Amino acid sequence: MAPTDALPTDLDVLVIGTGAGGAPLLARLASAGLKVAALEAGVRHPPEGIATDEVAQAGLFWMDERLAAGKDPVSFGRNNSGRGVGGSTLHYTAYTPRAQPDDLRLKTEFGQGEDWPLEFAELEPYYDELEYFLGVSGPAEYPWGPQRRRPYRHPPLPLNGAARLMQRACAEIGMRTSPAANAALSRPQEQPGYGTRHTCTNRGFCQAGCSVGAKASMDVTFLALAESLGAQIVDGAQVTSLTMRGGHVTGAEFVRGDRLEHLSARTVILAAGAVETPRLLLMNGLANSSGQVGRNFMAHVGVQVWGQVDDDLRPYKGIPGGLISEDTHRVPGLIGGYLLQSLGVMPVTYATQYARGTLTWGPELIQHLSGYNHVAGINVLGECLPYEHNRLELSDELDGRGLPKPRVHFSFGENEKRMTVHAEALMRDLWGRIGARDVWALPRAAHTLGTARMGTDPATSVVNPDGRTHDIENLWICDNSTFPSSLSVNPALTQMALSLRTADALLGGLKG
Repeated sequence: MAPTDALPTDLDVLVIGTGAGGAPLLARLASAGLKVAALEAGVRHPPEGIATDEVAQAGLFWMDERLAAGKDPVSFGRNNSGRGVGGSTLHYTAYTPRAQPDDLRLKTEFGQGEDWPLEFAELEPYYDELEYFLGVSGPAEYPWGPQRRRPYRHPPLPLNGAARLMQRACAEIGMRTSPAANAALSRPQEQPGYGTRHTCTNRGFCQAGCSVGAKASMDVTFLALAESLGAQIVDGAQVTSLTMRGGHVTGAEFVRGDRLEHLSARTVILAAGAVETPRLLLMNGLANSSGQVGRNFMAHVGVQVWGQVDDDLRPYKGIPGGLISEDTHRVPGLIGGYLLQSLGVMPVTYATQYARGTLTWGPELIQHLSGYNHVAGINVLGECLPYEHNRLELSDELDGRGLPKPRVHFSFGENEKRMTVHAEALMRDLWGRIGARDVWALPRAAHTLGTARMGTDPATSVVNPDGRTHDIENLWICDNSTFPSSLSVNPALTQMALSLRTADALLGGLKG
C-alpha cells in the first residue's frame, strides 16, 4: 500500500513501532489477512536518499533527551535507538549471531540472573526462517552453538582491515575466529514486496544507513512486504497515550504534525523499544500490577579497544563487524560470557569517541586524527545481569510535548566490572601482538533491554512467554523490553524471532 495521510479504520491490530520487534509481526499478520497498521514516530528514509555522511544522517537516531543516572549512565541518541520507518535497524550494523541454548538458562546454570520461559528449540525455526528471508551472509561452518539445520543463504562478506588483524592475533593464542553472520548481502537477492536488493558495496557506513538496500533493515524487508500485503504505516506519529474502555485497550492517541489524532483497533501491540514502551505504560498506568514495568533495565558490556598500526586500513571500508569469536562465551569466574568482534569505524564517530574516551582536545586531537586511516578496533558484547537498582522511571522534567522525560538508572554490577577487566586485558594483548601503538580503551554499554520482561508468573513479569500482557488481554508487547536476560549476543535476530513467534501466537489465539 502506498504511503497516505488517510488513517485506516476497523483495524484488527495496531502496532506501535516499526523496528525489529514491530516489523516482522506486521508482515506476518498482514499475510494472514488481518487488517493491520503501524504508528511510527520517525519518518521514511528511502535508501536512495541515504548519504554517506554521518552528520547528514542524524535523522536516523532518536535524539529526544533521555535522562541518564547511576554510576555508569548509559548514553542514548546514536548509541541505543532509532527514529524512522524501520527503527534502529536503519543504523544497526546487521550483526546477527544466534543466542546459544545456555543463554536462555542463566539462572539454572549460575544461580543468578533469569531463565527465559521458553527453550532454544522454540526459537530455532524462526532463526532458520529469518536468516533466509533477510539474506544473512555467513560461513559454511560456524564453530559455536548447535549444528545449523540450514546453511546461511549467502557466503560471508569480505573481511576489512581490523578483521584481518584480529584473525591473525587470535590465531597466535589459539582462539578460534569466523566470518560473522551479517544481514547484509554478499550477492544480490530478490526481496518479496521490495524487489532487488543489491550486493553490499563495502562502504562501511552501515550506521549511517544503507543506500543500496544491501543491509536487511526492516524498511526494505518486512515493512516492504507488509505494505505490499495491505498494511498501512503512519509515519511521523508520536504516540502519547493508549486509550482504554472496560478493561481493554481500544487504540492509541498520537501527535502528527500539530494535530492530536486517534487510531482504534481490536488489539494493540507495543513495539517501541525498552525505553519508549515502559515510558508509555508508566504514563498511562497500564500493565503494571507486578510493579515490574521499567525494572530490570540491562545494557550489554561493550568495552572497545583501539590502536594504530602501520598498515593503511581505511577503517571506513568494509562491513564494520566482519569477524567474530565466541570462544569467550563462557569464562571461568564470570556469570555468562561475551563475544569478540572486529570493528570498523566512521571518521566523525571515531573522533567523538576518542575525544570522549581520552579527554583529548585541540591540537593533540587533530594530530591523533591524522592517523585515522591506520586505526583498528576490536570490542566485546557481554552479558549484563538484571538488577533491581537498574530501572527506568518518569522524571518531573517535561519534553517539548509536555510529557515526562524518561530517567534511566544504570550501574554495572560486580560481574560486569569483572567482565570488562577480563575483556579489556584480552583485547589489549591481541592488539599488542599486531604491533598496535597508542592503544586506548573505551568502556561503554550497548543496547537497551529488559524493562517489561516476559515470564510465567504475573507477580514477577509484565508479559507472558508469547508477549501478551498479564493484565490486559488485548495488549501485547513485542520488543527488547521483554528480554528476561540480556544474552551474550547482539539482540536483533532474537528480537525478530520473538516477533514472528508473537505473531503466530496471536494468530493461533484468533483461530481458537
